[in-house]
Amino acid sequence: MLRKAPIISSILLIVLTSASVTFGQGVRKSQKNQKLKNLEKYDRQRIHFGFLLGVNNANFIVKPDPNIKDLDTIYVVESKAESGFTLGIVSNLRMGRYFDLRFIPALSFSQRKLEYTLVTDNHQSITKVKTIESTFLEFPLQIKFKSMRLTNGRAYVVGGCRYSIDLASQKDVEKEDEEIVKLKRSDFAYEIGFGIDIYLKYFKLSPVIMLSLGLNNMVIKEEGNIFSESIQGLYSKIFQFGLTFE
Repeated sequence: MLRKAPIISSILLIVLTSASVTFGQGVRKSQKNQKLKNLEKYDRQRIHFGFLLGVNNANFIVKPDPNIKDLDTIYVVESKAESGFTLGIVSNLRMGRYFDLRFIPALSFSQRKLEYTLVTDNHQSITKVKTIESTFLEFPLQIKFKSMRLTNGRAYVVGGCRYSIDLASQKDVEKEDEEIVKLKRSDFAYEIGFGIDIYLKYFKLSPVIMLSLGLNNMVIKEEGNIFSESIQGLYSKIFQFGLTFE
């Protein structure tokens, strides 16, 4: 699944470039005719729907155990970000001229890596990587604050909270031949982002950049598992670039 992320990124880039060209042409035309607007009655709708295509960069905020150096082998724990992609359905409720309430349930595929630096009996350092793949079912609720519309575009900021469930969680998995880092199945996060609404002839295209920071400590500590015992706190940190078609 995650191998498709570069392909999806390329598709989003092509769509965004095409939309930018169209938007630029609309701006040039509007200089000649200030009354030219696409979808003039669009913002009067009480409710509208759409869909989201996005790419994400998933990472962890790692808080090592204060006594990590008391463990015989582990010296450093670091997180490495990986790319994934997101598919979602947009539901938008107009609350006022400049405010919207948005609910965007989504399916998000992501991957993260925990990199451990271990010290051997010969005082040599080696690196072990634990890869954590996740398939999140996400339920974000957001407030969107919009600027005044300028011909066929407007800027906006968005903020809210998100509850997610990891459908690929290994919380209850037992592997005798390998020590794995188990994470809790559900997470709660707050989100903030910004974007641009571009009013095209037949639909509205909105590129958006979001930052999501998890509030739950995700790690499940297991006695005798040095890979989980070396971590005091593990919190999700996800950047996402998306395009909504509404």
